[in-house]
Amino acid sequence: MLENIKNSTVILGSQSPRRKQLLAGLGLTFEVEVRETAESVDPNLSAIEAVRQIAICKAEAFRDRVDCLIICADTVVVSDKGEILGKPKDSQEAIATLTNLSGKKHLVLTAVAILWKGKISTFVEKTTVYFYELNRDEIEYYVTKFAPLDKAGSYGIQEWIGLIAIEKIEGEYNNVVGLPTAKLYQELKKLV
Repeated sequence: MLENIKNSTVILGSQSPRRKQLLAGLGLTFEVEVRETAESVDPNLSAIEAVRQIAICKAEAFRDRVDCLIICADTVVVSDKGEILGKPKDSQEAIATLTNLSGKKHLVLTAVAILWKGKISTFVEKTTVYFYELNRDEIEYYVTKFAPLDKAGSYGIQEWIGLIAIEKIEGEYNNVVGLPTAKLYQELKKLV
């Protein structure tokens, strides 16, 4: 697969440093380019349909780059009550979100859209995450010392909270970080 795309320009359509690091780990040479897109979706869509629609929208913004392989993604957290939890607006919302996730399981969905030779292929990876109970001091420590405002669900599994609060996960770990690398690699093998 790497041989087949070595003469193509690969673009990661995301400013996420975590996605950049994960994609680099696959051995791909790529550029990062972000294009502004609307991330609002129909509230009647399911979480899977909504996250897929956002990833497709991000890829559509690169239609003019016909000579490139474009990889775009979007990640959301879905609470045990089915509520979609995106990035928090402020630290108070991050505290409320983490309080809501404490002692429960939730779903992490990452949709990936790949634009290659004029066609968009998509998939959605699902990982279930189980949190131990967190007390207020632990939640406030995490929100104060780390950067939860740029993360869906107000946390990064690769950070301190992932070390102390994750009881177990079912599914791909890197999906929770922000890019399901194993599934992406398999999809790229099929496409190119």
